[in-house]
Amino acid sequence: MKSIPVTETALIIRTDFSDQAAWESLTAVVQEPADPFIFGMEFLDDRENGGASVEQLMAALPEDYPHSFMVVADNLAVTRADHPLLVVDLFEERGREFRALAMHVSSIENNLSIANMGFEEFANAVDESGVFRGFPEM
Repeated sequence: MKSIPVTETALIIRTDFSDQAAWESLTAVVQEPADPFIFGMEFLDDRENGGASVEQLMAALPEDYPHSFMVVADNLAVTRADHPLLVVDLFEERGREFRALAMHVSSIENNLSIANMGFEEFANAVDESGVFRGFPEM
């Protein structure tokens, strides 16, 4: 496995290549977040990452990787209709993870990238199945 590149924005790393149409559906959903959020991430769509575990991906990160988290599009994220992506902490509790629906990934990225919220706030807001489905309306 080659080193993951340093990028301007946080990455969504594809590790499942079993269904191209499902991948395209996932990328379409994640790029259309609800207002007021904007999509500001990059996709790493490299077959060399096929089947990689979170541990392998973390080991492939360069020492100067500037982002506090990564998002992984694994088999579950690609094949389930609601696309629950894996969000992994690279800063406070390195390796802590939770799943988030593709439609909510931009809200996570937007808040983490400006340190408006912490990883734990999202991780602690998952439902009983371990998936972040957004914060309840007040």
